[in-house]
Amino acid sequence: MFDKLFKKMTATEMPEINAEDGLSVAFAALLVEAARIDQNYGSDEANIIDQALKTKFSLSDAEAAAIRAKAEAAQDNATDIQRFTKITKSMPQEDKITFVEELWEIVLSDGVRDSYEDTLIRKICGLIYVDDQDSGSARARVAARLAQK
Repeated sequence: MFDKLFKKMTATEMPEINAEDGLSVAFAALLVEAARIDQNYGSDEANIIDQALKTKFSLSDAEAAAIRAKAEAAQDNATDIQRFTKITKSMPQEDKITFVEELWEIVLSDGVRDSYEDTLIRKICGLIYVDDQDSGSARARVAARLAQK
């Protein structure tokens, strides 16, 4: 009786990430986390996520929005980011650096950078094996692009 009650109390309803869209959902979930970390997740950041998904995975607008919705649900129920970084660290190094640029684009898009955002990106970089120098270079490239807009 107690075992059944304990299982029910500790069970979390974590949406499963299937093999077909595992990388895209994990990729999007980390972008969603970066967008939400400052408690200000809006349509601009959602559009950046959708564009990143369309570019990386050759998706339509509707497909990108659907993947983002799955990622938002997965991220809502996640207790940590390792579930997602475990999948994304399998990407080639060049793709990881492009991914870090996309993280920086979300963080820098609102013009305000805080320590929570910096900490999250540093943590993600460590977990997917992107060093600080590559992350700093990615940040500089994104900042330069955003300054030209």
